[in-house]
Amino acid sequence: MVVRFKRYEADKEINKFYKTYKWVKKRKEALIRDNFECQECKRQGRFRHADCVHHIKELKQYPELALDINNLTSLCNRCHNLIHEKHLKTSKPKFTNEERW
Repeated sequence: MVVRFKRYEADKEINKFYKTYKWVKKRKEALIRDNFECQECKRQGRFRHADCVHHIKELKQYPELALDINNLTSLCNRCHNLIHEKHLKTSKPKFTNEERW
């Protein structure tokens, strides 16, 4: 119960960060630098408009890099979701039960 509350409080702080003027300004700077193009799609030879700016090193683990332009990349929503999905899959092994009833 205590862990869940701490996670909730941390998420609240992160949500506040994403509404700050400094973040909005840095986000715009990253999008302009990347020509409003998804950098992951670009690496794969496709073009897609960037919808969001992603922290390469996650904000929770590296808060000191929150506004570092070198830690930001522009992504479309599809690629952003895929990156976070991969991160979730690698961080927690799926429970498997060999026993069958």
